[in-house]
Amino acid sequence: MTVNVGKKYIILKWFAAALLFVALILTGITWYFSVKLKPIVTAELKELVLKTTENLYQVDFSAVNVNVLTGISSLSDVTITPDTAVYRQLIALKHAPNNLYKIKLKKLAVRNFHPFRLWRDKKLNIDLLLFDNPSIEMTNRQFDYNDEKLPHPIKSPYDYIEKYLKELRIKTVDFKNASFKYIDNNTPDQPKIDYVDSLNITLKDWLIDRHSANDKSRLYLLKDVIINLNAYSYATSDSLYFVKFNRLDFAASSGKLDVKNFSLEPRESEHQFGSTLGYAKDRYNIQISSIGFTGINLPLYILKQELFAREMTLADGTLAVLNNNTLPKKVVNKIGSYPHQLLQKANAKLTIAKLNLDNIDISYSEFGQEGKGKGVIMFEETRGTITNVTNLEKVIAKDSLAVAALTSRVMGSGKLDVNFKFNLAAKDGAFSYAGVLEDMEGRAFNRITKPLGLVKVNSGHIDKLAFDVKANDEVAKGTVSFAYKDLSLAVLKRVKGEDRLVKQGLISFLANALVINSSNPSVDGKFVTATVDYKRVPTASFFNFIWKTLFQGVKYSVGFTPAKEKKIKEQIAKFGKIKADRQARQKRRAERLKMRK
Repeated sequence: MTVNVGKKYIILKWFAAALLFVALILTGITWYFSVKLKPIVTAELKELVLKTTENLYQVDFSAVNVNVLTGISSLSDVTITPDTAVYRQLIALKHAPNNLYKIKLKKLAVRNFHPFRLWRDKKLNIDLLLFDNPSIEMTNRQFDYNDEKLPHPIKSPYDYIEKYLKELRIKTVDFKNASFKYIDNNTPDQPKIDYVDSLNITLKDWLIDRHSANDKSRLYLLKDVIINLNAYSYATSDSLYFVKFNRLDFAASSGKLDVKNFSLEPRESEHQFGSTLGYAKDRYNIQISSIGFTGINLPLYILKQELFAREMTLADGTLAVLNNNTLPKKVVNKIGSYPHQLLQKANAKLTIAKLNLDNIDISYSEFGQEGKGKGVIMFEETRGTITNVTNLEKVIAKDSLAVAALTSRVMGSGKLDVNFKFNLAAKDGAFSYAGVLEDMEGRAFNRITKPLGLVKVNSGHIDKLAFDVKANDEVAKGTVSFAYKDLSLAVLKRVKGEDRLVKQGLISFLANALVINSSNPSVDGKFVTATVDYKRVPTASFFNFIWKTLFQGVKYSVGFTPAKEKKIKEQIAKFGKIKADRQARQKRRAERLKMRK
């Protein structure tokens, strides 16, 4: 038994020695080839970058580590920089690209470069090329001669490598936790600069071979570009808002971009917002659970900084606008600031063929001038589509109308269907809107009429409010048909020194008795259709202009015509004179009684 154990020990010892010998031989071979490969890799890589970029870019690094057995290697202190002299030459030759890049990183790692396949087949296949924490700077300058270029190289990169390789393929290129700086050099003033941190970019299946340059399924020799950004937040330049979202995902192959939990959050409370500016300013609070794009054309954006999307969807969110009337008003001429006019003035080139709204709650609120009441009007569960959202002249030349078809619940009661048509080519801001509000309780409007208009709707039911209006920068003209029944109002006043409203009995009586038509059509079947002709106040916003135009039609429909308003003012003046005469008589009587005593 002892002999057998001894023999086994001797066999194990020789086996271990053989393994050690093989390991030493392989280590030596690895070291030898690594030493031999380092200068070759350095020289060939630098030459390859120069040739494939027409001497525009050069790559530098401080060290090369190569392990032939594992197929793992790395470059340290890597910089990829453009040659500005070559760039100027390419501009003169009208061959310069629109985008110029600078990349810096501490380490560039290569995983599984399959050295034996390289030696045997002259195919360099790399599983992973990892850029860890890179700093990327992209400068954009638009050149007209690049407008019609396709996302494929004019000359095949294979022409530059064919004497060295039959194929160069990288399965995955990862930019992990990248910081990205974008410089827009297309303005005559100072360049516009944007920053993004913690960006992840994955490039899929980058291939150079005899046929890849002509492969229409590839984008710049790639099968796909995937972009991910998590927990993004930044403060707007005016220091009024934070822009945030939880996650952004984009895939070039599908043209889909998804943003989760987007928000535009005011930095100040409702009462404090605008106080630092010293004047009233609309306060926006936007929360959107999901923003999705389909059909994004990435090559078009890279080449021209032009965003095209076949469809965009905003789903499950709120848009709240508030104005604080306790602050002074800033007088600003708002002519030329309709939504479609602002779109045409935007610096970014944009085309969204179809914009969908799905379950968006929209509200507009105001604090009264004394700050003692907050009125709000709400459009809940808003859904619909807006087509042809664009500021590109070539698109507008084919179709100049952006059309919005929307439906909503007003104050949780009535159903509103409205259609807007915006003339994108009109110099005078021409647009039109038509719609119908049906089956709504009038008392639902008390949330806005009581605090802001000091009017309470005691009763009334809206059967149908139909409108059809054409407008431009100066005037709105159209018709309003308002069918309702059992309308009764109370005119209120605020109790001095208290946050309390009370009814003004006389004025309320006069309004209901002399002015208001309690129903339309009336008991004798007569129906009043109002014609509106409302001149815009230059300082009024788009929504204020729409509201005032419709309000004119509603006033005329219920009886608040200029003639009746004049009549009620005369009646109030008459009652005022009667009251004053009565008080004067009482005073004289009291004085006579006093003299008799």
